[in-house]
Parts: sequence; structure tokens; C-alpha cells
Amino acid sequence: MLDTMSCLERFASATRLHIDLSVQVIGDTPPRVRVRNRFSDTLAEVVTCSPQGVFLTSWGYRLGTTDDIDGAAARLAYLLAALPA
Repeated sequence: MLDTMSCLERFASATRLHIDLSVQVIGDTPPRVRVRNRFSDTLAEVVTCSPQGVFLTSWGYRLGTTDDIDGAAARLAYLLAALPA
């Protein structure tokens, strides 16, 4: 069984590499990561990880899988108009 909290923590770490993003891991049920662009009040997203290892936005967009966490984080950064560090 996949440890979704561990996957979300790794996703959060990869997302933090994008300097324009503020990242918060929320350990409630279900666990999730709240990400927002530091320079915008509207560019924000909540990401969860499915039991199958898929990172999903709150509106159902598939960012990627646990096989490529860096790629999933980069996709979210692109959606939130963030720059890499």
C-alpha cells in the first residue's frame, strides 16, 4: 500500500524548489498540499495523492505520478506561473 503522506511530503519538497511558490503540507484527512504563488491572491491550488500514486489538483487535473515527483511539481509550478530556483 502506498504511503500517501510520505509521497505528499516529497512532492512538497520538490515544489519548494520553485522560488515563487509557498507550500504547506496539511495532514488532515485526506492529507494534501496547499500551494500558492507568493505574488498572486488567485493563483493557488490544493494537491492530493490518490492510492494509485497519482497527484491530482482540486479540480481533477492529473499532475503526474509518484514515479516522477519532480515532473509533477514542475507541472504545478507551470500552472501557477512560478519560476524555478
